[in-house]
Amino acid sequence: AEDAAREAAERQRAAIEAARALADTRRQLEDERAQLERMREQIAALDRQVTTGRETIELRLSDIARLEGQVQALTALRDELERRVAEVAARAASEEERRAATARLLDEERRLGESARAQVALLNRQIEELRAQIARVSGALEAAEAEGRDKDAQIANLGQRLNLALAARVEELQRYRSEFFGRLREVLGNRQGIQVVGDRFVFQSEVLFPVGSADLQAEGVEQIRQIAGVIREIANDIPPEVNWILRVDGHADRTPIAGTGRFTTNWELSAARAITVVRLLALLGVPENRLAATGFGEFQPLDATEGPAAFARNRRIELRLTDR
Repeated sequence: AEDAAREAAERQRAAIEAARALADTRRQLEDERAQLERMREQIAALDRQVTTGRETIELRLSDIARLEGQVQALTALRDELERRVAEVAARAASEEERRAATARLLDEERRLGESARAQVALLNRQIEELRAQIARVSGALEAAEAEGRDKDAQIANLGQRLNLALAARVEELQRYRSEFFGRLREVLGNRQGIQVVGDRFVFQSEVLFPVGSADLQAEGVEQIRQIAGVIREIANDIPPEVNWILRVDGHADRTPIAGTGRFTTNWELSAARAITVVRLLALLGVPENRLAATGFGEFQPLDATEGPAAFARNRRIELRLTDR
C-alpha cells in the first residue's frame, strides 16, 4: 500500500512538473507568436517604404532624361545660330553689311547664348541635386532591404523555436499514448480480433457488435468497461494543459446493406457503432469533452482485396488517443 501511495505521489509530482513546463512553454509560444506578428508588420512597412523609394527613383530618372533632352535642344539651337551667322555673312553685299549683319547676329547669339548658358547651368544643378537625391534614396533602400533580411532571419529562428515547442507537446502526448496502449494490452491481452495498427487500437466489429447491429453484445460491454478503466487511470496523469481526446472511429466493409433494416448505408452503421461506444464510455466515467465519435463507412479499408477475410478486417472499431 505504501509503495502504491509513493507511486501515486510520484506520478502526481511528475504531472504537476509537466503541467508547469507546458504552461511555461505555452506562455513562451504566445509571446513568440506576438513577436512574430510584430516582425511581420515591420516587414510590411519596410516593403511599402522600398516600393515608395523605387517609385521616387524612377520619377527622378525620368526628370533627368527630360532635362538632358532640353540641354541637347539648347545645344542644337546654338549650333543653328552659328550656322546662320556664317550664311548671313556670306550673303552680305558689302563689308559694312557683313559687319552689321554679323554684329546683329552676334548680339542675338550673345543674348540667346547667355540665356541658354543660364538654363544649362540651372539644369546641371538640378541634375546634380537629383543624382544626390537618388543616392540618398538608394542608400535608404539598401538599409531597408538589409533590415528586412535581418527580420527574415529572426522570423526563421522564431519559427524554428515554435516548431521545437510544438514537437515537445506532440512528444508528451505520444508518451501518454504509449502508456495508454501498453495498459490496454495488459488489460485485454492477446485476444482474437484485437490488435494495434500504427497509433490505433483496433477491434473487429464482431468482438463488440452482432452482424448489422449497433447494439453492444455482453462481451463487447465488458471490453468497453475495461477500456474505460484504463482511460480514467491515464487521464489522471495527463496534465490539464495537454488538449487530448479519445477518438472512436467506426468502419464498415463495402457489402451493401439491405434497405429494409434500421440502417440504409454502411456509413450510418459505422457512425452509429462509434456513437454507441462513446456513449458507454461516458456512462462509465470518461469525460465527455475528451470523447469524439466518427463514422468512416467503407471508405477507409485496411484490406482492399475481395473476400470474407478482407471484409472482416475492414469491419472494425478503432480507438485513437490524439490531440484536438
